[in-house]
Amino acid sequence: MQEPQRKRVISFIDGQNLFYAAKEAFGYSHPNYDVRALSDSLSRKYGWYLAQVRFYTGIPDVADDADKNHFWSGKLALMGKQGIEIFSRPLRYRNRKVRLPDNTTHSFLAAEEKGIDVRIALDIIRLARLRQYDVALIFSQDQDLSEVAEEIRILANEQNRWIKIVSAFPSSPASRNRRGINKTDWIKIDRAAYDACIDHRDYRQTRK
Repeated sequence: MQEPQRKRVISFIDGQNLFYAAKEAFGYSHPNYDVRALSDSLSRKYGWYLAQVRFYTGIPDVADDADKNHFWSGKLALMGKQGIEIFSRPLRYRNRKVRLPDNTTHSFLAAEEKGIDVRIALDIIRLARLRQYDVALIFSQDQDLSEVAEEIRILANEQNRWIKIVSAFPSSPASRNRRGINKTDWIKIDRAAYDACIDHRDYRQTRK
């Protein structure tokens, strides 16, 4: 299979996964990334042509968390104006219990995101079948997507063409998880590269 000279890339961003990786690596308290800037920065670094940006996230209901609902509504609205393809799902909160070292039980609300990883997987495979990209740039460390990488390799052989699958994620000495998705190439995003792509709009402060 011949490697194409002009490599078209589609970025697939798991919004919550990217946020928690950046929070752990760099200490940021909210999703302050500019996903188009991040996608464009990595594409230019590796000489790829950015064909499309796709963003996936869960959003809490206004009754569960009005501030976060407002934040995401504003951020996604801007992404839509930038031509980013958006896929969102309701973010549900469930009561969780953990047993503490002193043998007491602590209850807390935990957010659960349903269907995001499945949607990303389906889109990666569907768009590969349609020959829409040569490089799938996945901003996630979700190991559930390792099976997708294997499927894309099979598909590349069937189509007799070159396809690269890349996992990109924030990383620093503070990161506990420093692994990308298995069966993919890894790109570790350091603080300087991440900070160059921060969205400085603070959607949290605009609600009346």
